[in-house]
Order: sequence, then C-alpha cells, then structure tokens
Amino acid sequence: MLRNGLEPWHLLVVLAVIVLLFGSKKLPEMARGLGKSMRILKAETKALREDEVPADAAAQNSTANSTAANTATEQPRPAVNPTHVTTAAETNKSATGA
Repeated sequence: MLRNGLEPWHLLVVLAVIVLLFGSKKLPEMARGLGKSMRILKAETKALREDEVPADAAAQNSTANSTAANTATEQPRPAVNPTHVTTAAETNKSATGA
C-alpha cells in the first residue's frame, strides 16, 4: 500500500473531504484569493529584484567615486609661493605698537 505513495483514489478522498469541510461555494472564492495573493507575491519579488540591481550598480559607482577621490587627494600638490612673509621682527613690532 505504501509502495506507490499517493494513488489517485487517495487524492479523490482528500478532495471530497475538502469539499465537505469548506463547501462548494467557498472553494472558488478561496481559489481566487489564492491566485490574487500569488500574483501580488510574484510582482513584489520582481520589484525587489529590479531594485537590487540598481542598488548594486550604485554601490559600485560610489566605491569607484570614493576611490577616485582618494587618489585625487593623495597626489602631491604643487608648491605655493607665499606673497607676503611676516618675520618675527615684524610680529614683535606690531605687538609692541611701535
């Protein structure tokens, strides 16, 4: 009896029990509700997958941008020639009011 697993008459008995429990009027409503929920689930998983792809691309772009910014700041800057240098003697004169 257990050699073949579920036989067709097993499925018919299960179907008859379901019909007796829920009634013939409730079954189409339940099937519609199940179909709607499956469509919603499918749409949401598709939207999540589409959202993940741009997020991964944005993460890669931000990593590339931060790497480019780091290399830009690590480059040596050219020397700047000062236009006015204050010496210690000039600082002392301005502090004493002379």
